[in-house]
Amino acid sequence: PHGLFVDDDQTMIIADCRNHRIVQWKMGDTNGQVVVGEKGQGNRLDQLNYPTDVLIDKETDSLIICDWGNSRVVRWSRRSGTTQGEILIDNIVCSGLFMDDQRYLYVSDWKKDEVRRYQIGDKNGIIVAGGNGKGADLNQLNVPTYMYVDQQQTVYVSDNNNHRVMKWNKGAKEGIVVAGGQGEGNALTHLWHPNELFIDTLGTHYVADSRNDRVIRWPKGTKQGTVIAGGNVEGAGANQFISPISLSFDRQGNLYVVDKDNNRVQFFSIQ
Repeated sequence: PHGLFVDDDQTMIIADCRNHRIVQWKMGDTNGQVVVGEKGQGNRLDQLNYPTDVLIDKETDSLIICDWGNSRVVRWSRRSGTTQGEILIDNIVCSGLFMDDQRYLYVSDWKKDEVRRYQIGDKNGIIVAGGNGKGADLNQLNVPTYMYVDQQQTVYVSDNNNHRVMKWNKGAKEGIVVAGGQGEGNALTHLWHPNELFIDTLGTHYVADSRNDRVIRWPKGTKQGTVIAGGNVEGAGANQFISPISLSFDRQGNLYVVDKDNNRVQFFSIQ
C-alpha cells in the first residue's frame, strides 16, 4: 500500500499500489472492498498501474487517483455502476495528490521535480513549487513525493531525495526548509527519504520519515522533531514499521500510518 485517505466516518481509502487497485476499508472490517481496479494491471480506463495516492472529492462524490505507472491522474465516480474512470491530467509522473478548500488540485511530478496546481478540468496547471530542474537549491526539488496545502495555499512538500520538507508560500520563487535539510541521517534533526506529511493548525509538521521507520512531529520553528510512532528499528511489531510511507488523521485526531513493507495500515491514538 502507498497513499491513504481517511474519510469523516473513519473509512480508509487505500492506494494498494502493487495490486493495481484502490481498496475501501471501514474501521473494524476484516476484509476491504475493491472500489477501483478489479480488471487488473493495465492502461485502459477501467485499469490502474501502480497507483500511489488517492483522495475523495466530496463535491462530485468521486475518487481522484495518482495512476503513477500510466503517468496520469484519473477520476472515478463513487456511484454504483461506474465501470471506468476519466483522465483529468496525463503525461505526469505523479506521486502525490492534495485538494485544498477551494477545490484546487495539487500534483507532484517526481520526474520534472515540481508541484503544479490545477483547477479541475485544466490539464496544464501552474507550477507552485520547484520546476527549476533537479537539485538542492532553495528553488529546486529532488523527487517531490507528497504535499500538504494550508488555507493560505502555502504548499509544504516532502522533498524526498533532499531529505527535507520545504515550505513554498503562495507565489514564491523559492522555498524555505522547515524540517530536515541536513542530509540523510537518523538524528532528530534529520529526515531520511520523507514521504507523506500533515500540518496542523499550530503549524506542527507530522512526517512519515520512511527510511528511519518512524513518524516524527516537528513543531513550527524548531530545529528538531520528536518521534511519535515507530523509531524502534524496522520490524513487524505493534510500534514498528518497515518504510512507513503515508499518514492521515481522522476528525478525532487519531493517526493512521501506511506501513508499506509490512503490507498494513497502523492506527495510533496520539496524545
